[in-house]
Amino acid sequence: MATINFGGVLEEVVTRQEFTVEKAREVLENETVAVLGYGVQGPGQALNLKDNGINVIVGQRKDSASWQKALNDGWIENETLFELEEACQRGTLLMNLLSDAGQISVWPTVKKHLTKGKSLYFSHGFGVSFHEKTGIVPPQNIDVFLVAPKGSGTSLRTLFLESKGLNSSYAVFQDYSGKAKAKALAIGIAIGSGYLFETTFKKEVYSDLTGERGVLMGAIAGLFEAQYEVLRTKGHTPSEAFNETVEELTQSLMPLIAQNGMDWMYANTSTTAQRGALDWKKKFKALNQPLLDELYESVASGAEAEIVIKANSKADYREKLEQELTEIRESELWQTGIEVRKLRPE
Repeated sequence: MATINFGGVLEEVVTRQEFTVEKAREVLENETVAVLGYGVQGPGQALNLKDNGINVIVGQRKDSASWQKALNDGWIENETLFELEEACQRGTLLMNLLSDAGQISVWPTVKKHLTKGKSLYFSHGFGVSFHEKTGIVPPQNIDVFLVAPKGSGTSLRTLFLESKGLNSSYAVFQDYSGKAKAKALAIGIAIGSGYLFETTFKKEVYSDLTGERGVLMGAIAGLFEAQYEVLRTKGHTPSEAFNETVEELTQSLMPLIAQNGMDWMYANTSTTAQRGALDWKKKFKALNQPLLDELYESVASGAEAEIVIKANSKADYREKLEQELTEIRESELWQTGIEVRKLRPE
């Protein structure tokens, strides 16, 4: 492990230099890794493991769109691609990458095949952390751990193919064999993590749900809409409102912030922008920090998990979800985005 000073706080992380792909292969050499689910995280993790020389099979409901995607990606029916239950039976290390709702519905099948000495892996702490609501309680005679990439499965695969990596957290919930941590790190490196930092199942799900409802998706989408609508009501054109709200941020500023940090961004902009941003940053923080604190408490109390589970259990959930997504897609803001993206230089 490497000890890194993160802004004055020392933290141990695991990099590819300390835990190499070769070491990952050694740890996993006797495992049959069964990737359950081929939706959001499944393809990226499964393909990266395969390309790194790990023995991988995929479990997915047959005749689904994800089954066809797996076939298109080169998985072979009855050789490396199986129905979920058969994959559970064949696998020694079951990677449960189904959706949170899918994990709840399929848990009786998965649990039946978690025999003594097997391992259960997640990329999200939801099911185990909120077990009172999900019913997901692993048997005591298996290893249980997670690796949670900090990004989409698509990004994980893209960065892997570019010989880069996506940072991930890891956690051990249950160490029956005494080797659970080594397995978690081996999987983490083999799926293409840039580096790994330690957490717990609860901290992973609390930070993840807060992040996606907050800065990563909910807050940023709400800010986009608010600023765009203010500019439009003040007489600015759709193109101008979109460019000042979304395009400049995503195409110019965020890549620079990602590369150099926010301090660099402040130091390399006009004095007018500096002064205004510094002043208004304090106001935005003061306004939003109580809201984010309320959000975190809603996550930690289980209220957000309850909302998710109840919503997904309704028969018309998919239909209502599509209505909500259609409303966003057909809004002037994101219809303008379609046209702006067409105008980007090749």
